[in-house]
Order: sequence, then C-alpha cells, then structure tokens
Amino acid sequence: MEEIIAGYARCSTNEKKQDIDRQVRELKRRGAKKIYLEYETGDSKVKSQLERFFVEAIPGKTTLITLEVSRLSRSVQQLCDIIERVKEGRLRMEIVDGITVDCRENQMEPMTKAFLQMSGVFAELELAMTRERIKSGLANARAKGKMLGRPPLTKERIPDIFYRYYPQYTSGQLNKSAFARVCKIGSRSTIHKYIKLVEGGEG
Repeated sequence: MEEIIAGYARCSTNEKKQDIDRQVRELKRRGAKKIYLEYETGDSKVKSQLERFFVEAIPGKTTLITLEVSRLSRSVQQLCDIIERVKEGRLRMEIVDGITVDCRENQMEPMTKAFLQMSGVFAELELAMTRERIKSGLANARAKGKMLGRPPLTKERIPDIFYRYYPQYTSGQLNKSAFARVCKIGSRSTIHKYIKLVEGGEG
C-alpha cells in the first residue's frame, strides 16, 4: 500500500475563513489527499477532527501534515499526548518548515521529541500573553467608563413588528408561541422579555 498523506487544518471560530482556506491550499500543494478541517480553539481539549484522523489512520502507512505546531495544540500536555499517539499508531507527522516525526517504525529520536515540546511551550506562552493583553484591555476600557457587551434592552430597542402584533396578543388572539412566530423571534424567552418590559413599564 502506498503512503497515505492527510492534512490537518484548524482555525478558531473567531478567525477569518480565508485563513483555513489558505491552510487547505498549502496542504494540498504538499500532497495531502484528504484534509481534516477543525473549527476549535488551539487549547480546546476536544478536537473531533484530529480524533477522527487517529481513528482512520493506518499504522505504518499514514502521514499527517500540518502547517504549524500551534494548529495542533497550544498546550504542552496536549502536544505531548499527540506525539505519543503518533508513536503508538506508528504514524508519520510533518509540521511544514518545522520538523518531521516519523514513528512508522515505532521509534522517535529524543531530539525530535524535545524540539516539539519546546515548540509547545512557546505556543502556550503566546496564548497566555494574548489572554493577559485582552484582560488588560477590558480593564482599561471599564476604568474609562466604556460600556462593554450588549447594550441594555429598552422599549425603544424592541422591534417594531412586536408592537404591530402586540394588541392581538393582549386581546387573546395570539398565545406567546404564536406571537413569537409571527414576529419571527426564535424563542419564547425573548418574546417574554419584551412583554415583561412593556407591561412592567421599565425602560
């Protein structure tokens, strides 16, 4: 059986779609015939597509290609677990322009493992620093009195369509479910908030 080359592309849900498209193009250029697309954060404990790869990989035959170590994980512990699974599965893993781990013969050079662990340390440090910058930015915004999050709900912010059908609700022609449906509001809880605000005289 010929070597099977699979690609692994990951991006967070808040990243642009163009980024994962770029990864896919590069992985195909590197020979990947099948690509596992993951939409999770780097430090997520569960990566369903990576799990799927390990289930489908054929020992001694399959190579996994990814562009950066941070696409696999931003946690040192998770990275070590992935390396161990590559070894146990007798697989080959290639991090483009980085390093190649070939465990198809059930072996791994100590220097290779050490390099990957150090790469994971820096990825984890980068994530921690990013989170710290976000926390600092939010704290500064609050200190300056800036409003964070969604604006508070007021009568003026209730959609006009609510007021159009509200008389039919108060007259008993519409129950809450029907009221929400004709207003094209997805949940009873939202329509309940609007009714409570209007009838409670708040806002």
